Amino acid sequence: MKEFAPLPDSASIVSVTDRVKPVALGMAVTSAHFLGPRAAFVGGEENVAFVDAKGEITRVAVHSGGILSTASDGKRLVMGGDDGKVVSLDAEGEVMLLATDPKRRWIDAVALHADGAFAWSAGKTATVKSGKAEEKSIEVPSTVGGLAFAPKGLRLAIAHYNGVTLWFPNMAGSAEFLPWAGSHHGVTFSPDNKFLVTAMHEPALHGWRLADSRHMRMTGYPGRVRSMSWSVGGKGLATSGADTVIIWPFGSKDGPMGKEPAMLAPLQARVSVVACHPKNDILAAGYSDGTVLMVRLEDGAEILVRRNGTPPVAALAWNAKGTLLAFADENGDGGLLEL
Repeated sequence: MKEFAPLPDSASIVSVTDRVKPVALGMAVTSAHFLGPRAAFVGGEENVAFVDAKGEITRVAVHSGGILSTASDGKRLVMGGDDGKVVSLDAEGEVMLLATDPKRRWIDAVALHADGAFAWSAGKTATVKSGKAEEKSIEVPSTVGGLAFAPKGLRLAIAHYNGVTLWFPNMAGSAEFLPWAGSHHGVTFSPDNKFLVTAMHEPALHGWRLADSRHMRMTGYPGRVRSMSWSVGGKGLATSGADTVIIWPFGSKDGPMGKEPAMLAPLQARVSVVACHPKNDILAAGYSDGTVLMVRLEDGAEILVRRNGTPPVAALAWNAKGTLLAFADENGDGGLLEL
C-alpha cells in the first residue's frame, strides 16, 4: 500500500473539540459500547462505567478480576473474565452470571447472536448457549483466538491457529474447516453473510469467500490489526494497524480480491481503533497519539474530535441512532460528543 504524507497543519481541520463533554473514568479502558441511552466503558479490571448524556458516571462491578473479552448487541454486554465466568450487563445495570468454566479457565473470547444466543471460549473449547437449550461445546485444534456469529442462522466462526472452524451447533455433522497457515485472532462475518475475515498475529488480514472458500489476502500493514468495523451496509471493512484508516471494498461478489483499499485520514500516528457510523458513510478513528477524527468515506473529509497529546485511544462507540460518539484512551480519559 502506498504511503501518504502527514497533514501539514491539523489546525486546518474543522474542529468540534469544544462540543465534547469530557469524561474522567479513572481506570484503564479496553472497549466502549452503548446500552440504551448510556455509554458503557469496559475497564481492564472488574468494573464497567456507565456514562449518561450529562457526563455522570456510575460504576458497576462485573468480575472479580480482569475483563478479557466483551461483546454487545446494544441491549446487553456479555463479558468473559480471568475468574472463569461469563456475565451479562443490561441497560439498567443488572449483572447476571451466564456461565462458569468448570476448570475456572480464562474466558478468552465471547460472542452474541441477534436472537439472544451467546458463545464463549476457554482454551481450545468453544461453547454455545441458545435460549433454554443445553450448552453445546466443540474442541478446536488450538487455543481459540476469536469468536463471531454469522448474521443469518446459528453459525459460529471460531478462529484459531492455522485457520477458522465454522460450526452449526444445532445441526448434526462435522464442522467445516477453513485453513490458512498462521495465528488467527479477531474474526468477523460480512453483514451480507458472504465473506469471513480474520485479523492475524502477523500484520495482515485473511479472508474467505464463503460460497467457494476462496482465499483473500489483505496485506501491507506496518502493524497488527486490532480493530475492524463494517461500514453501513457492509460495503467496506475499516481497519486499524497503519498510519491511515485502511478500508477494504466488499461491495462486489469478489470482495477485495484484485482491488486496492481506500486509505483515509493519514496522521503521523498509528490508527488504534475504528468505529463505523451505524446509519451513514462516516467513521470515527482513534490514534496512538490520542487523536480522534470523524471521517466521511466518500471524500475523506475530516473533523477533529480530540487533539493529540494523550495515551492511545482504546475505545470508540456510536449509539444505535448515530447521534452520540463515545471515546476513551488507555488511561480512561475520554468524552462524549453529541451530533
